[in-house]
Amino acid sequence: MASARELLRRLLGKEDVLAISRRYFISNGFDGTLTCIGVVIGSVLSGVPNGLTVIKIGLGAAVGLGTSAVWSVWEIERAEKRAEIRRLERAMLTDLDDTRIQREHRGARLLHATMSGLGPTVGVLIPLSPFLLEGTVLSMTEAAIAAVGLGIGVLGAFGAYMGSISDQRWYVAAARMALAGLVVAVVNLLLPG
Repeated sequence: MASARELLRRLLGKEDVLAISRRYFISNGFDGTLTCIGVVIGSVLSGVPNGLTVIKIGLGAAVGLGTSAVWSVWEIERAEKRAEIRRLERAMLTDLDDTRIQREHRGARLLHATMSGLGPTVGVLIPLSPFLLEGTVLSMTEAAIAAVGLGIGVLGAFGAYMGSISDQRWYVAAARMALAGLVVAVVNLLLPG
C-alpha cells in the first residue's frame, strides 16, 4: 500500500501526467454534461412520466459514457506507453520491464483512465440531481429547468477551471463552455416531435 501511495504521490507531482488527466476529465465531463442536457430535454419533451425514469435514462447514459471513457483511455494509453517504453529501450539498449519507469507508466495509465471515467459521471450525475425532488418539491418541467441550469453551471465550472490554469480570464472561459450547454438545450427544444 505504501508503494502505491508513493507512486501516486510521484505521479501527481508530474505536470505532464496531471495535464493529460485533466484533459481527459474535462473533455469527457463536457461530453457527459452535454449528453445529460440532451437526455433531460428529450425525456421531458417525449412525455417521460416521472423523475425516476429520467434518472434511469441518465444513469444508462452515464454508464455508457463512463465505460467508453475508461476503456478507450486505458487502451489508448496502454498503446502509447508501450510505444514510449519500446523507444526508450531501443535508445538505452536495455529492457525496462519491472522498472520504476514501467511502473510509473502503468500508474499514469490507471490515473488517466480513472479521471476519464469520472468526467462524464460527474457531468451526468450533477444535472440529474433535481429529478430526485420531482413529485415532491419540483414538477417535471421545474426539474428539467433546474437540471439544464446545473448542467450549464458544470460546464461553466469546467471552463473557469481551464481558464484559471491557462492564465485566461476565467469568466470568459466559463461563459464559452457554458454557452455550449445553452446551445444544446435550445437545439433540443427546437427539434421536431
